[in-house]
Amino acid sequence: MPAAVSNQPSLESLTSLFPLTFPVPTPATHPDLISTNDIYREEDLLRNPFSFRHWWDAIQTTKEAASYANKLEGPSDQSPEAAALLGPLSSASARKNLQRLTYLYESALVQFPTSYKLWKSYLQTRMSYVLGKLKMKKKAGGKKKFPEMGEALEDEKEDLEQWEGGLDGIVGWEEWKSLVATFERAIMWLPRMPRLWLLYLSIFNHPFCPPMISYTHARRTYDRALRTLPPSLHQRIWVRYLLWAETRGGLTTVAVYRRYLAVDPSITERYTALLLSPENPTPRPLEAAKLLLSLARKAARGEYTSPEGKSPYQLLCDWLEVVEQYAEEVGMDVDQTIDSHAAIAKAEDEQKEVAEQQADPASVGGKLIRFAGPPVAVDSEGKPLPAYDEDEDPLSPRKLNIERIIEKDGLEVYKDQAGRLWTGLATYWIKRAEFDRAKMTFENGLASVMTIRDFTQIFDAYAEFSESLISAMMESLAEPDEDEDEESVKETEQELDAKMKEFEELMDRRPFLLNDVLLRRNPNDVQEWEKRVALWGDNDEKVAETYEQALATINPRKATANLHRLYINFAKFYEEGGVNKDAEPDLDSARKIFEKGTKVNFKNVDDLAEVWCEWAEMEIRQDDYDGAIRVMQRAAYIPKNPKVNYHDHTLSSQARLFKSLKLWSFYVDLEESLGTVESTKAVYDKILELRIANAQIIVNYAAFLEENKYFEESFKVYERGVELFTYPVSFEIWNIYLAKFIKRYGGEKLERARDLFEQALEKCPEKFCKPIFLMYAQYEEDHGLVKRSMAIYDRATQVVKDEDKFEMFTIYIAKAVENYGLPATRPIYERALEVLPDKQTAEMCLRFAAMERKLGEIDRARAIYAHASQFCDPRVNPGFWQEWHNFEIETGSEDTFREMLRIKRSVQAQFNTEASYLAAQMAVKQQNGEDAQEEAQPSDPMAAAEKQAAGGAKGPSFVAAKHNVNVRQEEAAPPAQKNEDEIHISDDEL
Repeated sequence: MPAAVSNQPSLESLTSLFPLTFPVPTPATHPDLISTNDIYREEDLLRNPFSFRHWWDAIQTTKEAASYANKLEGPSDQSPEAAALLGPLSSASARKNLQRLTYLYESALVQFPTSYKLWKSYLQTRMSYVLGKLKMKKKAGGKKKFPEMGEALEDEKEDLEQWEGGLDGIVGWEEWKSLVATFERAIMWLPRMPRLWLLYLSIFNHPFCPPMISYTHARRTYDRALRTLPPSLHQRIWVRYLLWAETRGGLTTVAVYRRYLAVDPSITERYTALLLSPENPTPRPLEAAKLLLSLARKAARGEYTSPEGKSPYQLLCDWLEVVEQYAEEVGMDVDQTIDSHAAIAKAEDEQKEVAEQQADPASVGGKLIRFAGPPVAVDSEGKPLPAYDEDEDPLSPRKLNIERIIEKDGLEVYKDQAGRLWTGLATYWIKRAEFDRAKMTFENGLASVMTIRDFTQIFDAYAEFSESLISAMMESLAEPDEDEDEESVKETEQELDAKMKEFEELMDRRPFLLNDVLLRRNPNDVQEWEKRVALWGDNDEKVAETYEQALATINPRKATANLHRLYINFAKFYEEGGVNKDAEPDLDSARKIFEKGTKVNFKNVDDLAEVWCEWAEMEIRQDDYDGAIRVMQRAAYIPKNPKVNYHDHTLSSQARLFKSLKLWSFYVDLEESLGTVESTKAVYDKILELRIANAQIIVNYAAFLEENKYFEESFKVYERGVELFTYPVSFEIWNIYLAKFIKRYGGEKLERARDLFEQALEKCPEKFCKPIFLMYAQYEEDHGLVKRSMAIYDRATQVVKDEDKFEMFTIYIAKAVENYGLPATRPIYERALEVLPDKQTAEMCLRFAAMERKLGEIDRARAIYAHASQFCDPRVNPGFWQEWHNFEIETGSEDTFREMLRIKRSVQAQFNTEASYLAAQMAVKQQNGEDAQEEAQPSDPMAAAEKQAAGGAKGPSFVAAKHNVNVRQEEAAPPAQKNEDEIHISDDEL
């Protein structure tokens, strides 16, 4: 064991190995530097001292030999601990190779002291023996040539040099000093070479670099690099300088970043993150808050764009988060905040006074320099600089007035984010244990926000704060301190009761607070005012106060729908004696409300009319019928100039009220119920004179006169109605008028009734005249002449629209059969066939043929079938052809049947076009529903032949010249049962 201990090298023994390169080793001081093999090299260098190639070849040869020797060298003679401390110089051969290379490089530099290539190679060689082996990293391409500083810092942080091993800074202190001295000599000879500076600066990031070098000396070296290199190369130095400062922390980081931010504020956000980093032992929240506030204000003015893409509001939120987290260090307390508010208010008043005073222009030598006000600082471009603000100065120790900043920079600018700002301010006061101020902040926020989202955010935070405060007080009561006496416990209990009561009141106030938000957003929202009234429930005093406040606040021209309902409901509130109807009805107050409502300029005239009508109804409910009549007389007063456009919105609703049909309708109903016949007639006549009546008014007026036995006057009203209105409105009036007239007089006034029917049909459009013709014809049938009735039917078939003509002809034919018999219908059928469209013509032909068959006119019926066949495609209308087929079977002969088949083939050919064929197939599918029915073979051979002739499903539309498909199909078909009555027709005859 003692032997093992003695093998451990001591610190003195290790440090005694150094320095190796100072003073510079030479063959005179170190005879073993040159072997016998190196004599030729030395002689060659002595002969060519100014040949760079000879020196460079000698150095490269020595480096290769040293590298080869290192590979062949066995394990180190040092212990593992000592080898870790010595790093690359742990072996004697490595130390000797360093001295040999140093001797050669120094000798070459004596001849070429300004050679960049030589210095760079020398420094890299020395670094490899002191710093260790450099780890080579794969660098991705595509990087920006001139990136922003933020991106450059991130890229450089990834690309920082890393080494394996290295000489310990304490053991090899002398060698580290020698390396630094070598760099200093290189910088002295080549001060403008940025690569040498970057090599020099890279050693300060080595983990084994001695503190005496990596701190103060490093900072001064960075400063010298910035002073020496041109400004265009400063970016490359600043990147490493800032990264080095971040690793050192403390005041070094602050000082270096402040210097850079004075030139380029783009990395201010990175700096604030460093100031508040958890790894930072001494955070600076006040400086970070002021920097973030400055960025937020500049971004709001458009003077700053965040490299991270943050908006001005996001920057302000970052500032607010700092304020919430470091409330004590950043913001003022309550007293300081109040004093600051007073000082700011005083300064603003003084500025207003100065602004109101007219200042004389300032001039120098007669040349105007400014119009008024104090001198203003400008930048190099002549633009005025922003005034000094201590809140944005990170060097100022004064704390921030958080309330003022949130109000000016937050609430006035970002009104849609009021919820977050108010809760942030309240959280700030909570962190400072200023609970009363926090409560006041919550209340102010709830009383000022304009959106439901902001209200919910503030209210939830307020409720959570109250709950946490109550729970904390309950915990303190559950676990009291030993030092607390009974009085302090009682005080805590009383305070807890008060807080719980406040919390319950807060929960009860929530609907009212939410309603306040909606009313602040739109004070003209009638529905929200009605909800406000409903929230008060049975509190009559508050309900009346709310109604008064609503009527005083709402602008009638901007109000939402149903503003008049507020006046009506308010009046009913007084009329019914409050919400619960416990108080005495106050009709005078209700009348005052209605009176006030009638003077409001509503957007719609009908709203004003409804107020008058509700007033009259209230008088009726109080059995004051005369009062109701007087109210409506006031409302329906006609001005001297009644020529007013009802839809002219430039006029007030009161000026257009007399043309409101709603008002007059209620007035006339009131007169019918309470007034006399004469007064009611007078009201109806005024409505007609104003030309505001609709068809319902005409019908009601006539019905009223009819009820009171004024029949002729009621007919005059109908006549006035048909004069006032055109079709289709007058059509309904004519229907009622004619029905009433016929019911009243029957056949007594035949000529007058005929004149009325003729007047009704004179201007009647064709789509409305059918019912009138039917009524006219029926009237002639009942009370006049059948001949005239048939003439009316004949007129109707000519006048009615095409869709109704078939039905009209059907009725006409039926009446002709009833009055004159079947033969009289022939001319009617013939004219119907000329007038009706093709589809209806076929149907009419079938009926015509059926009539002729009844009369025994077989030839005429066959001719009608032949005429109708041109409109009937066999594939679309198989019913027609089946009926003709049956007709020929029953009454025809072989010739007539053959003629029928010929006509069928010709019609088939006529309709046999591609478009009509496809349409026919679709129509058949829709009618039959199944394709199998089309393809089924009929059992009757005659039907099979007929199907083939018509181009059935299994037969083509035409027959080829070389072969007959139909014959093959008949041969292939199974033999059918023989029919003794079958008519044999050969193919030639077909």
